[in-house]
Amino acid sequence: MADADSLLRVEDLHHHFDVSRPALERLLQGRERAVLKAVDGISFAIRQGETFALVGESGCGKSTIARLVVGLHRPTSGRIVFGGQDFARLNGRKATAPLRRRMQMIFQDSYASLNARWRVRRIVAEPLRTHGLAASQADLRDRVDALLLQVRLSPADGEKFPHEFSGGQRQRISIARALASNPQFLACDEPTSALDVSVQAQILNLMKDLQRQFSLTYLFISHNLAVVYQVADRVGVMYLGRLVEVATADRLFAAPCHPYTRLLLDTIPRVEMTSREREPVAGEVPNPIRPPPGCGFHPRCPFANNRCRHERPELLDVGGALVACHAAEEGRLA
Repeated sequence: MADADSLLRVEDLHHHFDVSRPALERLLQGRERAVLKAVDGISFAIRQGETFALVGESGCGKSTIARLVVGLHRPTSGRIVFGGQDFARLNGRKATAPLRRRMQMIFQDSYASLNARWRVRRIVAEPLRTHGLAASQADLRDRVDALLLQVRLSPADGEKFPHEFSGGQRQRISIARALASNPQFLACDEPTSALDVSVQAQILNLMKDLQRQFSLTYLFISHNLAVVYQVADRVGVMYLGRLVEVATADRLFAAPCHPYTRLLLDTIPRVEMTSREREPVAGEVPNPIRPPPGCGFHPRCPFANNRCRHERPELLDVGGALVACHAAEEGRLA
């Protein structure tokens, strides 16, 4: 999945959360330590200037991957190679600062991600101060004004507080702050899910324009497949902390291979399918602390057989897409 043009490579990435009860309570009740494998052996690569989207139901590990990639979490194991350097193995602010400047994150909740006590000008200027990118106060002001104009706000908006803006405007402020350090890579964690549909379109168009203007690379996290279809070059489908399918957006939406991907796509409303009754994704997501053996999707899959219940599938090339499915590998899908 990696090539010479890859800006970011994630290799066999794992991240576990200890969700055990207190030690004394476990001792008295005879319980073992409980570990949640939020990310369970993920590998993918993103090329310079590409938008790679991760989709899946809530709790599948999408947002955890975004936080791992930008260094907000440290992985349990695996490699995160950015610009030829293994970010996961760097320690200390001095070692990580050059890479952190080149990668930024846009969060889902724009209001929570902005300091409510700071004026917008100070919020946008913070990365410039942190990384020493402004030569003087006058230069700092000019750079902040330019950033606000880039996201289609006014320099006068810099004197306001976050609560004085709408949700869409606050997300523009978040984007301006992310762009302040001149990054190459943005991890976008559900950046439009909290916005109205019309505002979503404005923010997505802005992000696409900025990507073309600055040759940005995006990791785009979303559960909205209609949005993903509009913005993504390639798509990775996640289930229970693992990738089950990776393909170009056109390939995945036209001819999905994995049964889970098919069920997800069947939930998208389409004009030509208004007379057809659509089925929701069947069943419940298994307990991620005690996932089922074999393929994690087999309790919900109509194509599961005995092999699916005992042997975990690996990503294999099936008709131009990478698919982790025994049924797809064996040609059993209808």
